[in-house]
Amino acid sequence: MANGPPIRRTHPRQARHRPRAPGRRSQQAVHRPAARHGLNTALRFSRATEPEQLFTGQWQSRPTKLDAYKHYLDQRWQEGCTNAWKLWEEIEAQGYPDGYGNVRAYVSRNLRGKPQPVGPRPPSARAVTRWILTHPDALAESDRLQLKAVLANCPELDAVAGHVRSFAHMLTQLQGHQLPAWIEAAAAADLPSLQRFVRYLERDLDAVTAGLSQPWNSGVVEGHVNRIKMLKRQMFGRAGFELLRKRVLLYS
Repeated sequence: MANGPPIRRTHPRQARHRPRAPGRRSQQAVHRPAARHGLNTALRFSRATEPEQLFTGQWQSRPTKLDAYKHYLDQRWQEGCTNAWKLWEEIEAQGYPDGYGNVRAYVSRNLRGKPQPVGPRPPSARAVTRWILTHPDALAESDRLQLKAVLANCPELDAVAGHVRSFAHMLTQLQGHQLPAWIEAAAAADLPSLQRFVRYLERDLDAVTAGLSQPWNSGVVEGHVNRIKMLKRQMFGRAGFELLRKRVLLYS
C-alpha cells in the first residue's frame, strides 16, 4: 500500500446537495466597502446645509455640449426670457446639437430660484390683446404706454391693431356701409390671420352688413338660451321633464 496523505471521503449525494459556503471572513470583506460607502453618503447628506451640496459628484465636472451655450442662457435669463423651450430654440438655431431635455434640466437646476430678471417683464399675449380690444380712451395710462411700446417694436401687430380698431368703430357706430372698404384693405394686408377672418365675413356678407348697420341684435335671445341651459344643469338627474318645464315657464 502506497504511503500518502489521508484522503477525506465525501458521499457523492452530500457533495452534490451541500456545496461549500464561503468563509465568514470573505463575506465581511465583500460587504465592508459597501457599508462604508453607504455611511459616507449618509454623513454627506446629513451635513449638507444647502440643496446644491446634495448633488456633488464626478458627473458635474464632466464637459457637456451645453457648456458653450451656458453664458448665452444666463444672459437671456437676465434679459427676461424664462421659457426653457424658447431658450432651447434659440441655441438650437446657433448650432446646439442636443435636445430640449438638457436645457430644461439646466434651467431648473441653475437658473430657477435666482433673483427675478433685471428690468420689467414683457407683457403677455393676453394683456396685449386686451389692450388692443379696449377703446383707447378707456385704457389706463400705464397700459397705454406699454401698448405703444409693443406696437412700435412690431409693425405687423401695429397693422393688426389698426384694422381691429376700425372694425370696432364700424361695430359700435353702426356703419356697415364701410364694410366693403374695410374688407378690401384687410385682404390687401400681409396678415394671414386677418385674411382668414375676411374670408369668413365674405361667406355671409349680407348678414354681417346688416349686423353692422341695424340696431337690433340677438342679445335677448342668447340670454334666454343661457338661462335655460343653467336650469337644465341645475336639475340634471334630480327631476323629470314636468318640473323642468314648470321652472322654465316661471322664470320667463
